[in-house]
Amino acid sequence: MRYVKLVVQWLFALFFVLAGVQHFRDEEFFLRIMPDYIPQELHRPAVLVSGACEIALGVLLLIPRTTRLAAWGIIALLIAVFPANIYAFQHSEELFGISKAQHFIRLPLQGVMIALAYWFTRPPRQASAVSPETEDASTV
Repeated sequence: MRYVKLVVQWLFALFFVLAGVQHFRDEEFFLRIMPDYIPQELHRPAVLVSGACEIALGVLLLIPRTTRLAAWGIIALLIAVFPANIYAFQHSEELFGISKAQHFIRLPLQGVMIALAYWFTRPPRQASAVSPETEDASTV
């Protein structure tokens, strides 16, 4: 299970780094999904800051000393951007030319991503309560 978690961790980190880079490569896409109740002058800074946070958190997720903190940061970020996902869902036809039904999958996917990030907040499980040194001493 340790190797599965490590592979998923690398894929998850890569996803966030690439998603963060997209905020800078296709800024217009992310500006379109900014809710209109957020002041217009905050749209671009929010897109750029969230992109930078995604990149940083993706990298930090791979550093053992910062993995748990990065995972909590990803959870906070996913919660913070959820209103943009709801806004995109509500306006999916005019923003993306797709039906709400087609766009609906993005909303529960956010919960799956939060659950996955939570998995990385958990400390690694110990292989066994009995260490090899203790086991050797007890058999003598």
